[in-house]
Formats: sequence, structure tokens, C-alpha cells
Amino acid sequence: MVKPGLPKLIATDLDGTLVRNDDTVSAYTHEVLDRVRAAGIRVVGATGRGPRLTSLTRKDIRDADYLVMAQGGWVLDQAESTFLLRSRLAGPTLAGVLGDLEAEVGELSVMVEALEHDDSPLWGDYDPTWRYPVVVENRDRAECCRGDVIKAFARSFAYDVDDLLAVARRIVPPHVASVTQAGLNYIEICPANVDKGTGLAVVAEAVGVDPADVLVFGDMPNDLPMFAWAGWGRVAVGNAHAELRAVADDVTLTNDEDGVAVYLDRLLSR
Repeated sequence: MVKPGLPKLIATDLDGTLVRNDDTVSAYTHEVLDRVRAAGIRVVGATGRGPRLTSLTRKDIRDADYLVMAQGGWVLDQAESTFLLRSRLAGPTLAGVLGDLEAEVGELSVMVEALEHDDSPLWGDYDPTWRYPVVVENRDRAECCRGDVIKAFARSFAYDVDDLLAVARRIVPPHVASVTQAGLNYIEICPANVDKGTGLAVVAEAVGVDPADVLVFGDMPNDLPMFAWAGWGRVAVGNAHAELRAVADDVTLTNDEDGVAVYLDRLLSR
């Protein structure tokens, strides 16, 4: 039974929020999340990472009951080791979205995430600006868009990522595809009506928790939908994007200062 005055579920973004800039999660953060669970509060990792990074994600938030992945398109029940949701975007739809974007902004560098097993390669154009270790199979656009995909990453050579996202939001109808950005200099193109809010709604329904009892943490525009969905509290880390800080109820310390853990530690100590 959760103590009165506390949320029944907390969901946190990983990269840039829970995970520090050196790609580690502190022992202090793990210890606090362990105490959160001991208090009867469900823990959910809500990340843009696709299922190919499930093992890494489990390591970074080992106390999670559920993982909301691929910007909300895939939902993993950790106890049962089963996916409650697996969303994909039709290849021809992706090709159409990319074509519409390129007609507006010029050539894009594109990588596609199509495979779900651990450490699967991405397909498309290898980009040396990509922040994380990755294997990219060089495939042309037609081949990348031949079948259904989990999501795609697109970078402009002429537009800043926020400006590219603004264009994508304007010209890509939400019933066709969802667009966002998570701080990698790429916009991400996902299946229609997929975001972290819809992914968390799947978890909430599975465990019988109302959105009004959910506390969320984030740092980037891809966290906006779960900030709009959660009702108990919306907390941005100190290094968060201005767009997310503008809708946050509170701002904690940065990810490098273990801001999520510090906030939760204080919450548990009330």
C-alpha cells in the first residue's frame, strides 16, 4: 500500500534525465529507486530507445516494473518478459513522410530502426555525428522503406533539429506518423498516435493506476506527451530543453547531479 500523499507510479526518461552524460547511472540513483519500489510505488522507464536496446535499458533502470520504449510504441512487462505493445510504421508511409520533408527542407540523412533483437543494426546512412556506438548497415532509402519499421531518424544538413521538428510538426499529420526529437540532432518518425503518453497509458491500464497518481521526469520534447498525460507531477531536470521546462511543475537538479534521485529521496522523506 502506497503511503498517502505519494504517487502510485513514477516514470522517468533515461538519457539526459536518469542517465548521466558519461552514460552511467549512479549507485545512489539505483538505491533511491529501490526504495521507491519498496514503498509500493511502481517504477517505469520511459525512453526513446528501441527494443534493440532492451538489455542496456534494463541495466540502466534495473528496478523498473515496465519499460516504455521506442517513444511509446513498445511496452515491456518486466515481470512477465512480454511486450504488451509492439507498434510499427508502414515502410511506404515512412517513405512518403521523408519525401514530404525533403521537398520542404532538402536532403536528409536517414537511419531506420527495423529490427528488434538486442544490438540489432540500424539501416541507412551512417552519420559520424551519432552520439552512441552503433552499427549501421548501408542500405538505400527504397530498401529501408520496403517493410514495416519501428521508427526512423532524420537529420537535416541545413536545419537545426528544433527547426526541423517545427517543420515536421507542421507538415506531417498526426494520423500519418508521430514526430519528435530526443536530443540527438535527429527528429524521430514513429507510428501514428505513438508517444510516451500513450505508452504510459498502456502501463496504467495494466496495473490499474490513474494518470492523476503518476509522477514523471524528463528532459526533451519527446517527454512532452507524458508531461501532458501525467497528473500527480511533472518534473524537468535542470538540463532540460526550454520547451519541456515551460510545462513542468517543478525543476530538479541536472542529470549529472542525480536530479531524479534527489527529488525522489526528498519525496520519500516527507
